[in-house]
Amino acid sequence: MAAPAAKGVIPWPPVIYVLGIVASLILHAIYPLPWFGSPMSDILVAVGWLALLAMVSLFLTAFRAMANAKTPINPNKRPEHLLTTGPFAVTRNPIYLADTLLLIGVGLITGITWFLPAAIVAAFATQKVAIQKEERWLADKFGKHYRDYTKRVRRWI
Repeated sequence: MAAPAAKGVIPWPPVIYVLGIVASLILHAIYPLPWFGSPMSDILVAVGWLALLAMVSLFLTAFRAMANAKTPINPNKRPEHLLTTGPFAVTRNPIYLADTLLLIGVGLITGITWFLPAAIVAAFATQKVAIQKEERWLADKFGKHYRDYTKRVRRWI
């Protein structure tokens, strides 16, 4: 059975990305940044849709892999199993990468430039408040197996 989440601890990654969305919309309303004209904007919209497609794919496959392994999705609960297949064979953090792709995709589709720096800031903040803690847990629990995995698979992409 998975260790319970710490009482009163907020699962920060979703909050960080929601704050990124809200900040992007507020900043766009106050100070909209320039965007590309056609045909470049049309290409960026297509890239944005590809980013959203990749985001959905990462979310679904990561959630499915975690559910099948009976390991918690809540980032405040310690994992029971080290997942190294499926999306976890491409990135050690497919859900956080999907969150980042969401901001990038929405920014490219809507032409709201603020989403792009927000994606970078959110990814950095997530690494500081969640990923580094999770990596310590995994290293403590899985030792050499986890260290070998980190040598094969990058943290992001």
